[in-house]
Amino acid sequence: MHRVSDSSRDTAQGAGWGSAEPGTYKQLMPDHVEKLSWLNPRTLWAARNGVLASWFGDPTGRTRGRWVARREAAGAPADKVIRRDGADQFSFMVIGDTGEGDGCQYAVVPGFLKVSQDTDFAVIASDVIYPVGSAEDYGDKFFRPYQDYPAPIYAIPGNHDWYEDLGAFMRVFCDDTPPLDPEPRPRPLGRAWWRALLWHRPRPTDEQRLTAARALRSAPGQQAAQPGPYWAIDAGPLRIVGIDTGLLGTIDAEQGAWLREVSRDPKPKILITGSPLYVDGEHHPCAIEGGGTVDEIVRDPDHHYVAAIGGDIHNYQRYPVDVDGRTIQYVVAGGGGAFMHATHTIPRVSVGGVTERDFRCYPLRGDSLAFYSHLYGRRLRLPRLLNLTEAEATTIVAERLGIEPGRKPGSDAQVTRRTRLVASLLGTGGRPDRTSRFRLPVHKVYTQLFSPGSATYSPPFFKCFLRLDVSPEALRLRCFAATGNRAQEVDPPVEDEFVIPLK
Repeated sequence: MHRVSDSSRDTAQGAGWGSAEPGTYKQLMPDHVEKLSWLNPRTLWAARNGVLASWFGDPTGRTRGRWVARREAAGAPADKVIRRDGADQFSFMVIGDTGEGDGCQYAVVPGFLKVSQDTDFAVIASDVIYPVGSAEDYGDKFFRPYQDYPAPIYAIPGNHDWYEDLGAFMRVFCDDTPPLDPEPRPRPLGRAWWRALLWHRPRPTDEQRLTAARALRSAPGQQAAQPGPYWAIDAGPLRIVGIDTGLLGTIDAEQGAWLREVSRDPKPKILITGSPLYVDGEHHPCAIEGGGTVDEIVRDPDHHYVAAIGGDIHNYQRYPVDVDGRTIQYVVAGGGGAFMHATHTIPRVSVGGVTERDFRCYPLRGDSLAFYSHLYGRRLRLPRLLNLTEAEATTIVAERLGIEPGRKPGSDAQVTRRTRLVASLLGTGGRPDRTSRFRLPVHKVYTQLFSPGSATYSPPFFKCFLRLDVSPEALRLRCFAATGNRAQEVDPPVEDEFVIPLK
């Protein structure tokens, strides 16, 4: 595809700022969109299983094992490999953390459909459905938005998909219909007993509603049944390995043993995981029950991994890490539909040998700061104090982090006491100052409490998705932007691009 539109690295208009024609994505949305609010006690109570797992022990490994055993008994391949061999060249899409069902998700769809033309399949990397992975949400948050994508869609679950014990995910992606039988009652008053007492159980499924939703993606070319919540895809010269990191971002011993075995194949590989291994300037190697880490497997030269792509964090980041003389590209790709996680809070990067010179992110840190300044300006009704222009935000981020600006600032790029104050209040990376103790929440806390109400404001949304083109010689990865504006729908800009040699 020939790109003619500017990206956010070129101009502010390319980032979606300024007066712009709104996109057509609202025409794709249902007439009624239920707003997701984490301030609602009912939502908080329904999503309690992650907290319970951290307090009383995580049962997802055992539950996952039961799902996998039942899929194998039903005829799924024991090696969990989906074989799509045939052409030496193919293309596929990756899109992460999609399923909020509001404007942020649907704003991605027009550009996704345009860029994905002629691709062979797509992969959703983490959190297909918010807030708790319920079957009743699949209609408007999966089948409807992607009804016009003509190829199969595979997925790995995120923590939100696990809040109802993965039942709806297994039904939609693995053709597994009946729920699991209840486990034996645990010993009274033990940790497992308290967990079972408080655990959120799946709600009954409206079969008629789910059947109607499935009809939206019922074409023969759209169908695929994956062997379980973790799997591998052999396609041409590449093996794509997807792992399920459950509620707490770890994998069980059984899945770990499978991962070691499936990684021994001599093909070059990409890992797709719900929990990124490098993110926000930190290394998270992902523990395996019983010992070892996922990243140890990825780094082993005998396993031939060339990239690891993770969801969960709602933006794009890339860390090209040198591992004994070869480069592994670690990518965060969770910007497919849920509210944006800030990038301006990422400190000056120095991790795994990666510095600012090599690090990439989208949105740019300055755009992230400007975005959050406007959100807080509206929410706290202090726009004159808190609102920063994109030029002001770009300039102050570069000053505080001691880095080159993501793009050349505009003429109004002045650094004043006010811009420094706002940057500090909103958690911009850099040396702490006297206002740091008063920082406003902009990452997990903001997302959980305020983001659903803020996500429906006007563009730019700073969403993104990936296209990967594979040949025997090389893999080309491009990160495309979706802002909600018409210009980026018609010609989605490329925010990052790189090529990995496969030979």
